[in-house]
Amino acid sequence: MEDFKNRIDPDGWVRLVFSAKAARTGGVVRRSAKWVEREVGRKKFEAEVRKRGFHMIECGGQLIVICNKGGLRVVC
Repeated sequence: MEDFKNRIDPDGWVRLVFSAKAARTGGVVRRSAKWVEREVGRKKFEAEVRKRGFHMIECGGQLIVICNKGGLRVVC
C-alpha cells in the first residue's frame, strides 16, 4: 500500500519541480507522465508550464519541460 503520509501537496510539488537548478537556469526538467498525473494531474502541470512561458513535449511516457521562454524549433 502506498504511504500517503510522505506525499507533498500538489502546489508544493510544483514549486519543488520548478525550483530545481535546471528549471532556474533555463535547462530541462524531465518527469514521468504517470508520476505527474499521480502527484498533481496533467492539466495542472501543463497550466504551470504555460504560466511560466516554458515549452513541454512528451516522448516515451516522459514529459520534458524546456525551462526557457525562447522560441522552440524541432529539428528532427
